[in-house]
Amino acid sequence: MSQAANQVKWCLDHAKKQLTEGRKHRGLVEVKPSLDAAKEHLEKAEHNFKSVLFMTKGGFSDWAVSAAFYSMYQCMLAILARFGYESENQTCTVALVELLKEQGKISIDDKFIKMLKPSSEEEQGFSVIDMREEYTYGFKITVPGADIKKLTESCK
Repeated sequence: MSQAANQVKWCLDHAKKQLTEGRKHRGLVEVKPSLDAAKEHLEKAEHNFKSVLFMTKGGFSDWAVSAAFYSMYQCMLAILARFGYESENQTCTVALVELLKEQGKISIDDKFIKMLKPSSEEEQGFSVIDMREEYTYGFKITVPGADIKKLTESCK
């Protein structure tokens, strides 16, 4: 079983346990596949992307990073909705997208999966989640133009 498959299994089991205990789940649950929900997630992704452009133009590139992250994340939630899943956990969402790719159910460039994962010390890459953490919790307020350009192109 792949690492993504193991992660998805844990996410499904974790959510099931939490729901059984009467709590809000923080994992993955299977639901009826919904193209309508997928479209709504894509509309939210477009809305977030517009805010990336607006904030960048207005001099708030640090906040644009968070909006770019959520624009990309909403696209992944759209994929999950299409296949009948609901997620309340970013790691679980990315793991399921990775598993769907491994299973040949979707075709997505690995760079989009990697961008939504924290980068490891061994594998440094362009990670929007790392950038989101740096610009949300750090003190920098200006994102280099090349990084913003890369983010906006990735969102598209």
